[in-house]
Amino acid sequence: MSNKTLNDAVTAALSPARMGTYLAAAGKANDDDLSALALYAWNAEVSASLLSPLHICEVVIRNAVSDALEAIYGPRWPWNATFERSLPTAAHGYYDPRHDLQSIRKREHTTGKVIPELKFVFWQKMFTGRYDTRIWNPHLRRVLPNLDPTKTVADLRKQTYAQLEQVRQLRNRIAHHEPIFNRSLADDHQTIHDLVATRCSVTAGWLKSYERATSVIASKP
Repeated sequence: MSNKTLNDAVTAALSPARMGTYLAAAGKANDDDLSALALYAWNAEVSASLLSPLHICEVVIRNAVSDALEAIYGPRWPWNATFERSLPTAAHGYYDPRHDLQSIRKREHTTGKVIPELKFVFWQKMFTGRYDTRIWNPHLRRVLPNLDPTKTVADLRKQTYAQLEQVRQLRNRIAHHEPIFNRSLADDHQTIHDLVATRCSVTAGWLKSYERATSVIASKP
């Protein structure tokens, strides 16, 4: 099979519109140039390699938030009326944390079942200023004990929110099979590691011992 035949077949299968992004980035020289396909394959491979770090990061952070909520509202915090009222609502078309919680707890009956069903953005939005007084001032350093001790709780909470936004954007692009080759993936990967380390340095070290994202990122064509 010629390179041109391969290019044409894969482009037709994946769609010219989708491949156009990679063709433009790779600077395809001629019909026999496979550089766009190589970039596409690498983008898919690096996306897959980041799923495990993203998985560990999300579970660690949501458990940290749940830990803080349980300390305030009890082990069945998803059903606590005071906590429910503390959640913001949003206009149609925008993420609504209160509605998300309400809809999930209708079908799930334990805290352990509710936690994994809540969207990533739910956990991110817990790191907003509205929760500083009741949740983060007393509990941030306890549930994320490896945060910088020289910074204020407010600054650390803002920092965590920003890091989670970076991770959320990466996660969403991977979930929708979008290009991530133009991101600073080494920085994204470090942010994931740093978030895990704020909760548990041993877990962060364990993650680093087996992850393969570092080597895949370095192999970018």
